[in-house]
Amino acid sequence: MAKVNIKPLADRVLIEPMAAETKTASGIYIPDTAKEKPQKGKVVAVGPGTKDEKVSVKVGDKVIYEKFGGTELKWEGKDYLMMQEKYIIAII
Repeated sequence: MAKVNIKPLADRVLIEPMAAETKTASGIYIPDTAKEKPQKGKVVAVGPGTKDEKVSVKVGDKVIYEKFGGTELKWEGKDYLMMQEKYIIAII
């Protein structure tokens, strides 16, 4: 994993989304126009937390997050999501 020169503030987490599924479980290929936005990703940077609460995820964790949580950004040719930790549903 390449080091990212972005340091999230407070309880924010930088996530690299995983690729969207290209094939269903039954073997049917999904066209680009029908693919859903991925909801899984890998944590690449973590903020220090707030004065009341530390961030519970760490760099390298694979997570599931809310579909419309976070802000999409492109940095050095890669797509990322910056979101508050509260939009992360689970660590997988």
